[in-house]
Amino acid sequence: MPYVTSVERIGLQKGIQQGIQQGEVAVVLRLLNRCLGSLSPAQTAQIQGLTLERVEELSESLLDFKTVADLDAWLNKQSVE
Repeated sequence: MPYVTSVERIGLQKGIQQGIQQGEVAVVLRLLNRCLGSLSPAQTAQIQGLTLERVEELSESLLDFKTVADLDAWLNKQSVE
């Protein structure tokens, strides 16, 4: 088994985290598009810029959204915090 340095291990962990985040963002975007219709490029970019923790919060909150305005309110709240 090849030796993995701590730097390589950190890089691998970051890569895994990034992959998990991208996957969760993709699912959230699909759900939002299905529930609310097409999102604007600005909304999509804002969602893609969220931390993994915020994406997970959004994945639960989106179940209560009725309109795009609900999403906008949620996103605006995140930018204030």
